Amino acid sequence: MALSFHLRVKGTAFHPKRPWVLASLHNGSIQLWDYRMGTLLDRFEEHEGPVRGISFHPTQELFVSGGDDYKVKVWNYRTRRCIFTLQGHLDYVRTVYFHPEQPWIISASDDQTIRIWNWQSRQCIAVLTGHNHYVMCAQFHPTDDLVVSACLDQTVRVWDISGLRRKSAAGAQPMMNDPLSAQRMGAQGDFFNVTDVVVKFVLEGHTRGVNWATFHPTMPLVLSCGDDRQVKIWRMNESRAWEVDTCRGHYNNVNSALFHPKRDFILSDSEDKTIRVWDTSRRTLLQTFRREQDRFWCLTAHPELNLFAAGHDNGLVVFKMERERPAAAIHQNTLLYVKDSQIRLHDFSSANDAPMITIRTAPAGQYLPPPRSISFNPAEKAVLVTSDAEGGSYDLYSLPRQFNGQAADGGQARRGGGSCAIWTGRNRFAVLDKAQQQILIKDLSNQTTKTIKTPVVVESIFAGPGSLILLATASSVVLFDVQTRQTLGEISAAPVKYVVWSSDMSTVALLCKHTVTLASKQLEQLCQIHETIRIKSAVWDDSGVLLYSTLNHVKFALPQGDSGIIRTIDNPVYLVRVQGGDLHCLDREGSVQVLKIDPTEYRFKLALVHRNYEEVVTIIRNSNLVGQSIIAYLQKNGYPEIALHFVRDDTARFELALECGNMDIALETAKAIDKPAYWDKFGQEALRRGHVQMVELAYQRVRAYDKLSFLYSITGNTDKLVKMQKIAISRDDPQARLQSSLYLGDVEDRVRVLRDSGQMSLAYLAAKTHGLVDEAEAIREAAGIDEADIVGLPSVESATLLQPTTAAHCYAELDWPLLHVAKGIFDSKFSLGDKGADGARPGKPRVADLTAAVADIDLLGDETEDEGGWGIDDDGELDAELAAEATAAAESAAAAGFMPPQPGLSELELWSRNSRLAVDQIAAGNFERAMKLLRDQAGISSFDALKPAFLEIYTASRSVLTTAPFAEASRIPLRRNASDATEASQFLPVRLFSLASSLDQLEQGYRATTAAKFDEALALFRRLLLSLIFVAVETNEDARELKRVVKVCREYVIGISIELERAAVAKDEATEENLTRLVELAAYFTHCGLRADHEKLTLRLAMNTAYKHKCFRAAGGLAQRLADLLPEQTVAGNRSAQQIRDKALTMVSTCDLKSRDSLPIDYDARNPLVVCAASHTPILGGEATVNCSYCQAPYKPEFEGELCRVCTIAQIGAQATGLRSLD
Repeated sequence: MALSFHLRVKGTAFHPKRPWVLASLHNGSIQLWDYRMGTLLDRFEEHEGPVRGISFHPTQELFVSGGDDYKVKVWNYRTRRCIFTLQGHLDYVRTVYFHPEQPWIISASDDQTIRIWNWQSRQCIAVLTGHNHYVMCAQFHPTDDLVVSACLDQTVRVWDISGLRRKSAAGAQPMMNDPLSAQRMGAQGDFFNVTDVVVKFVLEGHTRGVNWATFHPTMPLVLSCGDDRQVKIWRMNESRAWEVDTCRGHYNNVNSALFHPKRDFILSDSEDKTIRVWDTSRRTLLQTFRREQDRFWCLTAHPELNLFAAGHDNGLVVFKMERERPAAAIHQNTLLYVKDSQIRLHDFSSANDAPMITIRTAPAGQYLPPPRSISFNPAEKAVLVTSDAEGGSYDLYSLPRQFNGQAADGGQARRGGGSCAIWTGRNRFAVLDKAQQQILIKDLSNQTTKTIKTPVVVESIFAGPGSLILLATASSVVLFDVQTRQTLGEISAAPVKYVVWSSDMSTVALLCKHTVTLASKQLEQLCQIHETIRIKSAVWDDSGVLLYSTLNHVKFALPQGDSGIIRTIDNPVYLVRVQGGDLHCLDREGSVQVLKIDPTEYRFKLALVHRNYEEVVTIIRNSNLVGQSIIAYLQKNGYPEIALHFVRDDTARFELALECGNMDIALETAKAIDKPAYWDKFGQEALRRGHVQMVELAYQRVRAYDKLSFLYSITGNTDKLVKMQKIAISRDDPQARLQSSLYLGDVEDRVRVLRDSGQMSLAYLAAKTHGLVDEAEAIREAAGIDEADIVGLPSVESATLLQPTTAAHCYAELDWPLLHVAKGIFDSKFSLGDKGADGARPGKPRVADLTAAVADIDLLGDETEDEGGWGIDDDGELDAELAAEATAAAESAAAAGFMPPQPGLSELELWSRNSRLAVDQIAAGNFERAMKLLRDQAGISSFDALKPAFLEIYTASRSVLTTAPFAEASRIPLRRNASDATEASQFLPVRLFSLASSLDQLEQGYRATTAAKFDEALALFRRLLLSLIFVAVETNEDARELKRVVKVCREYVIGISIELERAAVAKDEATEENLTRLVELAAYFTHCGLRADHEKLTLRLAMNTAYKHKCFRAAGGLAQRLADLLPEQTVAGNRSAQQIRDKALTMVSTCDLKSRDSLPIDYDARNPLVVCAASHTPILGGEATVNCSYCQAPYKPEFEGELCRVCTIAQIGAQATGLRSLD
């Protein structure tokens, strides 16, 4: 993995346990990176000047650094601060290291000394003098009391520090930080003249300064390298040390070298921009890794893993020497895998593990990469071992028929060239010839029987069912029949690394670097799962669930797209088989391990998907499957009735009960919470479902008198309406009293209400209209109005009493729904008092509980001490009536034993399930998931500019149908595949943005650019760039066209922005700086990828601008480019084009004579460049660059992490998997 800082890295250090690497930079900063994720974790900045040395403590939460400020600093990475600083060096500190056991730090400095510090007492305990030049490196021996140092005086010294250890163990006082103490320690003696540190060996042999020296971890060897471009190996014993050999091959200074901790290799890096690998025993060069632009400065090995880090001019690279994944194949209950040049057999049932045969090893002085894969033929007991050796090769081995537990000689394996080899039948196998793009079918004698030309450019091949194989290309996987030579299917996918088939060969998992694609046998995509870190391996469970491993997790994936974490792992493992709760895997050492896992979660989710409710019930009863994630999953996927049995919080149970329609638990939790807001919500849901008595109870709890009156009116319950009228009188509520009199058709009471309220005119009119002559006269007299003064009184001769509508069927005790269905499985398997539920007692009828609830209600409050309930004087009578009514209803409901039908999945939820495109999630109203997809796929970090599009897509995906003035409008979802979709799993929302409409908008942008309406064109291209995020296509060709349109929009936005800046500069004062910038911007405009006619316009503009300001060299180069775009044969007959070409050629001739620029412009037409979209300055070929994660606009490194100036929504340099547009 390459970590790019765009700053020189002078030192690196691995954490011994965590996936961290420290980098000390030339700018004085220390950065902590997670090399698995490729993310920056922290920065530490207290040094002044470059930091050259860095090292983690082997066990404590500490690291030490040394720099050009002469200071050694000890840091605590958990508290993120420097604990203390050790001062004493008088020049640059080159390296710093912790002792593996003692509380010591060793530092080497340009002051020609080496110091050993006790970091606990924070004192210097030894100063090692003797070198007479800069000391470039000093390190402790891993186990012995030795120190090795390298110096520019061309020597390597080995020091004996056993005396210092003995002195420290005896509890001697540390050295004091005063000059006399320093001199005494510099002389290597203490008060009694007993030496603590002595020089044991001085190794001389380098002809120039030595930059690095280190010990072998286990052997008595020393490795050194220097400015003489040589790497030397030294051997030592108790009495002497001598040079063993020299590795030559670098052609510049060698800055560091080390022994491979596990293999007989030496690694060295140099300023010649290479890392070289040498054979320790043969001293021969095995491999060279080159970096074209960057010199290497440091090299570090991980203390435990096969990892190395090398710092260079622009960052560091973390790499491993060779492949660590053991090649393995599974057949039935056995595992065949390669370890230590042997094919071993592991029996899963008995756990027996034994070698079968030995395979070829590397010849003397050569390196043979480990096998990449093996393919097993159980019928013929034959194995194909594929390796990357010799550009790709395979070996065909025959396994012994009689296995006695001892490794047999593999004999003369049949060998051939090819990047992949797989079995396609009992006696034939296929080999991919990648160079010729051919598939060779061979027999057991390794003879070619058939040659097949690949239908596409193939990178690798994988086995399939029968004679079928999978051809992996750079962007897809093709299902190919080698017998009929036909393509049977194809699926889009990133470069596939591994393929895993289920046991019945009905489903396949395609493993890419960061994605897992599940597909059917015909390569029909089932789902795709994205990961932010690398995917290592996968295996199918017997139930059809895929288990896969990443660098630090074991996860599961269901074919329907659900995934989750099973367990965390410390080191990567490679899964080979799963049996119940045992997960068999191979580690990087080639050992078979068994990890314990809990399959409950994925079995539970799989049972839900398959609607195996009996198993769901069993899992709920027998496991501790609880947690917010499970509850959220059940609720999100339409199973709130199951989630209800996991929840104990009353508020959450209330919401889930309403969602799944379990009004019994909703009632119990509403009574437990007892807040008006919850009663109001409960009443609304009960009314929607037609539970009349529950609605009545809810209205009583919140004292909603007007709603109660209306409820009694529509249910025809006149008796309770009369009681409501009495309550209104007792509450002195004229409005409620008038409402009740209207519902009851009681004209006399209506007139009294109006009269008592002082509305004499209305009271008189009501009495007169309804023929209450005496009452009307009394009202007139009370008001003191003469009858002659009353005018405009309507005629009442034909007036009739307006009676309220009478209910057709007065069933006040029964709920409204007439359709009954049997209870669901979860209502029958779980009572209300079951696991996680604190509701009603099992078996108790629902409505029977309403009796007690209604009896407790006091609608009149505390107006009088003796009054409560419904009436003024008859509250006891009312309670008795309600109790009788509730009991009768309860008996009826208990006898029925039914529940109302439950609502199914909404269209929006189906859309969300059926598609993984962000635009379809938006149409379904799932904005959060859409934003997460856009963040992962395109690195979108700001959604402000996308908000209007979100709302427009959401609104356009449904139509509104008004049915009646008093009814709520119906919202009808609109499908894009209404005629083709026959199943719910195929329903998808209508598309608002399409590729065709985007191309039309592109033409509008072209026309605006041609007309020089740059502000309008900029707005058009930027708006189009934002809308392309929401375009979904159906073919790979359309997907490529969509990417092309994104690129065009990006180039035009950058180019027009440059032109607008140039126009603004042209209006400023004509200073040299402004004129220089003016010419530069005009030249940069020509390097944007515009259409040919627009490119010609930019070249003419830039050519004229440069010539006008006497920048003849630039003008000549631009004119030549313009002439090249107008070849003579194409402009023949076109007078205008011919004139432009002639002018360009004339300018080329003129500028060649002058050939100079009067302004110091930063532009050279001969150098390829791209323009930074933020600073509008050139980025030359080979210079570091970062790109927008969506539109790929180029930027200089200092803009990394900022918002893209082109698309305005994505983060510059963010990691993204790539925008998904293919439906």
